[in-house]
Amino acid sequence: MNLGIIAAIAYGLLAIVGGIIGYTKAKSKISLFAGCSTGILLILGGIIQIQGISWGLIFSIVMSVFLIITFISRLLKTGKFMPSGLMIIAGFIAVAMMGYQLQTVL
Repeated sequence: MNLGIIAAIAYGLLAIVGGIIGYTKAKSKISLFAGCSTGILLILGGIIQIQGISWGLIFSIVMSVFLIITFISRLLKTGKFMPSGLMIIAGFIAVAMMGYQLQTVL
């Protein structure tokens, strides 16, 4: 398993866990739905990469960038580091790992 797959699956799991925590702490159904849906899509992107289909990596990068942008806007609105800052940092790390993997594929 390569870095891109690990990054996509790990960031997906973090998104799912974050959505569940958001629901349990604030009873936010939107957090639960958004976290689980984006997390599942990231994990799906990792599974597609395992199958050897190269667009799974690009899909995972696009999903991660979408999450980074979403959490940057949320951080600017709330000013609270958690959970936005954590997801931004984890997202940049995931995109860097997937970008490195994409460079080796191309």
